[in-house]
Amino acid sequence: MNIQIFGTGKCFDTKKAERYFKERGIKYQFIDMKEKGLSKGEYNGVKQAVGGLDAMLDETCKDQEALALIKYIAGEDKDEKVLENQKVLKTPIVRNGRLATVGYRPEVWKNWS
Repeated sequence: MNIQIFGTGKCFDTKKAERYFKERGIKYQFIDMKEKGLSKGEYNGVKQAVGGLDAMLDETCKDQEALALIKYIAGEDKDEKVLENQKVLKTPIVRNGRLATVGYRPEVWKNWS
């Protein structure tokens, strides 16, 4: 397994995800989204794995203006806007190769081997 956890240090669910893998002795790489967000390739891979952008958006994010703008835009411009403002994404984003989840999802992670 090659686990990557994208999140922020203040996110409670990100901390729970880190604890989940740590308790099971599974090595992971933590990427702080405030310092280095998702690349375009990573973003597209996660989007495909979780079933589209709507599953990735955090309806309760602090930047409601940016979220509203992203929902209003159509097509590829929407993806560009999300990549510019990744605060609108749910965290943690957990990747294992081509598999990915958004949010705290231990029921999915336990089936990764």
